[in-house]
Amino acid sequence: MNHLDDYLQHLTFERGLSTLTCQNYARDIKLLESLTENVSLDVVQNTHIRRLIGTLHSRGLSGKSIARALSAWRGFYNYLIHQHGYSQNPVIGLRAPKSPKTLPQALSVDQVIKFVDLKGDDLLTQRDHAILELFYSSGLRLAELVNLEIDMLDFSEGTVMVTGKGNKTRIVPMGSHAMNAMKVWLQRRAEIIIADTNPKAVFVTQQGRRITPRAVQYRIKEWAIKQGVNIDMHPHLLRHSFATHVLQSSQDLRAVQEMLGHANISTTQIYTHLDFQHLATMYDKAHPRAKKK
Repeated sequence: MNHLDDYLQHLTFERGLSTLTCQNYARDIKLLESLTENVSLDVVQNTHIRRLIGTLHSRGLSGKSIARALSAWRGFYNYLIHQHGYSQNPVIGLRAPKSPKTLPQALSVDQVIKFVDLKGDDLLTQRDHAILELFYSSGLRLAELVNLEIDMLDFSEGTVMVTGKGNKTRIVPMGSHAMNAMKVWLQRRAEIIIADTNPKAVFVTQQGRRITPRAVQYRIKEWAIKQGVNIDMHPHLLRHSFATHVLQSSQDLRAVQEMLGHANISTTQIYTHLDFQHLATMYDKAHPRAKKK
C-alpha cells in the first residue's frame, strides 16, 4: 500500500509508539485495503466506510475491534492529508456499533494462590514460578513482562520499572513472594548462556533467548492444567485478579490506576463493578434480611 511504510516510520520514530502498536496499525490499515478492493484510498467516501463497518459487524467483529480499526484508519487518513495532499478524511464522524459491556473475569484469592504456588526445582519451573508471582504481584501486561530487563529490577526498594503502552514508564511494587521467586530465578538464569541479542532480558528460554509472549501464554495454560485450576487461564486474568484484590483491600482507585498504568481512571473504574459484585455476594451470604426464606 502506498505510504503505509512511511506512516509506520512516522508512528515509530516521531510518535514513539511501540512495535506491537505499530503492528496493530499495519494490520488494520491492510484490512482497509482488502475491504476497499480496487477503490483507491483517495476516492474512498464516508458511505464506503459505513458499508465496511456493516461488513465487519456481520463477520462477527466486536464493537471494540471495529472501533480500533476505525481509529487506525482515521489516523492514517489524517497523515495522508497532512503529508501527501489528500483532501478528506472519510472516517471522520463515524463510530463502531456498541458492544455489550462485559466485566473482566477475576480469580478468587484462593484460586490465585493455588495457581501460582508452583513446586519443583527444575529451571523452567522456577522461571515460570517467578513469572506467575510477578504477574499477580505487580499487575503487569504480557508485553511488559517479556520486555523486562535486569536493570529494571530494584530489590532494595522492592520495585520493578516497566515500560507500558505509549512507551510510558512506571514503577510498581514487587511483593515478597514475587521478590523471592525472582531471586531464585535470577540465580538459575546465571547458568544459561544468554544470547548477545538480549543480554539483559530477565526471562529467557533454555537457549538464552528472550521468552516470547506466545510461549508465556502456552506455559500459563499448561500450568493451569497441572495445578488443577479449571479455568481458561491467560496472563491478563492474573492482571485482572491483581487489580480486583488490591481494590478490595485498599479501596484506593487512584493507586490501582497508577499501578496498572491506565491513562484514564475510567478504564480502572470497571474494577469497582467487580468489587461491588464481591460485596453483593458477601451481603447475600451474611445479611440476615438478605437471606431467602
